[in-house]
Amino acid sequence: MEEKNKSIGKAVNRIDGILKITGKATYATDYPAKNMAFAVIFKSTIAAGTITNIDTTLAEKAKGVLTVITHKNAPKLNEKGGIRGGALLQSPEILFYGQNIGVVVAETFEQATHAAHLIKVDYQKKEGKTDFEKLAPSAATPKGKELADLVRGDAKGTLNTAAIKVEEIYETPIEHHHPMEPHSTIAVWEDDKVILYNGSQIINGAQTAAAETLNLKPEQVRIVSPFIGGGFGSKGGQWANLILTAVAAKAISRPVKLALTRQQMFNSVGLRQQNIQKISLGATKEGKLISLAHETTTQTAIDNEFLEPCGDCSKIMYEVPNSLISYKVAPMNIILPTYTRGPGKSTGSFALESAMDELAHKLKMDPIELRLKNEPQKDPSNGKPWSSRKTVECLKEGAKAFGWEKRKPTPGTNKIGDDLIGYGVACGTYPARQRDSSAIVKLTKSGANVLATVEIAASDLGTGTNTILAQTAADGLGISLEYITVKLGDSNLPPAAGSVGSVGAASFANAVNDACTKITDELLVKSGKQFFVRPTAYQLMVSENISEFQTRVDAKAPKEADQYSAHSFNANFAEVRVNALTGMVKVTRFLAVTGAGKILNPKTARSQIIGGNIWGIGMALSEESVIDPRWGNFATRSFGDYHVPSNLDVGKLDAMFINEDDKIPNKMGVKGIGEVGIVGVAAAIANAIFNATGKRIRKLPTTPDKLI
Repeated sequence: MEEKNKSIGKAVNRIDGILKITGKATYATDYPAKNMAFAVIFKSTIAAGTITNIDTTLAEKAKGVLTVITHKNAPKLNEKGGIRGGALLQSPEILFYGQNIGVVVAETFEQATHAAHLIKVDYQKKEGKTDFEKLAPSAATPKGKELADLVRGDAKGTLNTAAIKVEEIYETPIEHHHPMEPHSTIAVWEDDKVILYNGSQIINGAQTAAAETLNLKPEQVRIVSPFIGGGFGSKGGQWANLILTAVAAKAISRPVKLALTRQQMFNSVGLRQQNIQKISLGATKEGKLISLAHETTTQTAIDNEFLEPCGDCSKIMYEVPNSLISYKVAPMNIILPTYTRGPGKSTGSFALESAMDELAHKLKMDPIELRLKNEPQKDPSNGKPWSSRKTVECLKEGAKAFGWEKRKPTPGTNKIGDDLIGYGVACGTYPARQRDSSAIVKLTKSGANVLATVEIAASDLGTGTNTILAQTAADGLGISLEYITVKLGDSNLPPAAGSVGSVGAASFANAVNDACTKITDELLVKSGKQFFVRPTAYQLMVSENISEFQTRVDAKAPKEADQYSAHSFNANFAEVRVNALTGMVKVTRFLAVTGAGKILNPKTARSQIIGGNIWGIGMALSEESVIDPRWGNFATRSFGDYHVPSNLDVGKLDAMFINEDDKIPNKMGVKGIGEVGIVGVAAAIANAIFNATGKRIRKLPTTPDKLI
């Protein structure tokens, strides 16, 4: 196919865009099912203790109620089946406020909701661990070996000899995922098999977890999830609501729909935990780092452990001979934390990149110059060569495009009326990986046209997976985009990696590309001819008059990929205006410059980046989930008090991509951008606020009281 006709690299509109804007895209609860019933979860009102009695009498007698399920009558489930956060109605024990303690199933949602309020619960309370600030000093070494201390050289010793030091504590609060589509499921049983219509970032992972928890074989569970209304990690692992929908449907032998309310999202599907991070940097007078220590204290659930790897950026971003990355964890009576966009890297980069800005200020050095001076030639954490690293280009090209030369080094000196103007910069990174994925390509000749269908159990998180796979197939087969059909989001399709950890695009696109190459090879063999110029699959189907043909491929990352350190890198530039009278902060301009390999579709890629930037603005300025330590419940329970950025909160956003040809992580040279889009954003804004006001923000979010 001639370069001008190539689809990859073009800003193609989403092929499923019309379905979405017309409301025809089918999300989890959009599937029609005959004789549907509705389920509502009811939850504990204590943080720790035991249920001594549940009186469901009034609820069971209420109009329309079909059944009430509690720990007293719930079926025996496998609690080690992979469902996150427990709360499967297997015990009267209460481990956190808002734990699932029962399900009401009724003819209508309203009837189920009313009946849930009629249930009376008695508890034997015990003192809960609900105050992180009190628990943090006694935090202990985590159980997970992967987060054991990483020590290189003598970070503490060399810090004492450093000419210039920064030793500060940076804090990030609990945050919650709040996708437009709350977690929801429809369960339909067919004899001993169940279909679960559900928003799942990892289709086959959801299938396995559901099957094991329900004591079924994987082939007895089908996950259907062609469209997902956001997830950001919370729909990566599966939570109890998925299983309880299946249990409810089995109990009444009817399809059941269960959708979490916005309020239930706060204590049903994980969260980003609160982190206290101590950063210690030591440098020479010339700005060369000699010591870096990144010590994180965080929280987890009382019965299970999950930690954000906040030190990941600190392991690899800068050349430093002596480093320490360590973790301490305090178990609490809260739901199990989980992966949240840019897990560890977004929160960790806030601490690291803020500290780098503080160091630059002490050195009276431009913060970009400091970063360039400490650019590593290989991965400091393991000594592996980079597959590629575009941090320098991101910083230099971003500085030109942003107008960094207009920045005034002395804080508080750039003022327009009552507004103080500030510029900030911060870098970020996220690993680039391909995971095992399979795909089937089917070709059908219809007259002079050849139609192609791509089948893969991938998921489209709203990022444009359908579109980039159609573009990949169009180029790989020599078939126009309008003749490509993509089928995904179904566990009956060939297994695939998940839309998590920025592995989706690389894994799915390479699988489809490999399938296109294979089907072309097989058509060549079938033709029995030799060609001077390799024909496309389309040309072979037509020339050989083949009516139907298909193939399957099981794609893996190149064997040599593990010999290199492969990452996406970015540089973030923020301009803020801070009102000197009110302390209100406005991000007037933001530019993200990213090196992320081959960009399959600039339009959907830009959307990914600015989406991450907007969440980063929320992280910097407004997002915070607050626990009332007296009870262990969240005082923030809706968008009325958990503030996500709206259009008026966001200024001009721009995204740039650095050309990068890196075929080491995968054949196509695709790197992820979904995660890296949020990494470094909060630090860039905090650094800009300092440049504007002279006040350091070390505890997020940046509310006006911290600036007045």
